[in-house]
Amino acid sequence: MNASPTHNSAQRTLAQVVEYYDTHPINEDQIRAAVQASGIPWESLTAEMLQRHDQDHFGGLEANDLLIAGAGIRQTDHVLDVCSGLGGPARYLARRVGCRVTGLDLTASRHESAQRLTAAVGLDDRVTFHLGSALEMPFPDATFDVVMGQEAWCHVPDKPRLIAECARVVKPGGVIAFTDILRRETLSDADQARLAIEMTFPTLESLDGYRDLLEANDCVVEHRDDLSALWTRILVDRLAMYRGLGDHTERKFGSGRKAGWDQAYSFFVGLYQAGRLGGGRFVARRRTPQT
Repeated sequence: MNASPTHNSAQRTLAQVVEYYDTHPINEDQIRAAVQASGIPWESLTAEMLQRHDQDHFGGLEANDLLIAGAGIRQTDHVLDVCSGLGGPARYLARRVGCRVTGLDLTASRHESAQRLTAAVGLDDRVTFHLGSALEMPFPDATFDVVMGQEAWCHVPDKPRLIAECARVVKPGGVIAFTDILRRETLSDADQARLAIEMTFPTLESLDGYRDLLEANDCVVEHRDDLSALWTRILVDRLAMYRGLGDHTERKFGSGRKAGWDQAYSFFVGLYQAGRLGGGRFVARRRTPQT
């Protein structure tokens, strides 16, 4: 497991993450353009139509369904999506299962877009969003039935504190279910340093490291799946997708961001192809007090 960073270094990293997502190729304007290109009038947009364009994670809707099934999410549950971004998985979960979902994200531009997109498809009665840090969650203890996340916790600088916060806000007997980008033994210090700068991954956990953190926070790991081979195939296609968005990225953020993103993501995908990065899906249950 990685050591916890200092408070000041963590705050600097979080500021870098905000800048990274403020200039991300997938954004509200890009989603609106994709909807328009599909011939759907914005005023006629439904959640089912929007979900074809707003799922910014590996594996799309199928990945959502696997996480829902693994966590056993029910209509009566209240789910927290940690690092919820533009809100695609939260909206999908509310529509698919009918449960209540709260999203938490640090980036104001992502938070505001998530609210607008959710209101546009009439799900704001079931899906709400909070602006805040995953390291200082603005929720009381034991609030949620399920805490979830998808490939976003790689950006959080203090993994022990993150998992402790997840365990704090989930109810006893509740579930923490997430996927994340993982380091493998072959990842060098130089690789990690470049990922920290270009992808804002300050540290990365391993398959065993997340297991140890969950167990240290009074959780029983029920499933721990290695997704590395699957994600390597998916990421090759995602690199091609991002290159297809290059003109939009250049118009919105400039040619420098377009070139920088392509360089960074090519390096990132190359690390998967070289077996230096991996991925994992985790489902853990917080222990109930002994009576």
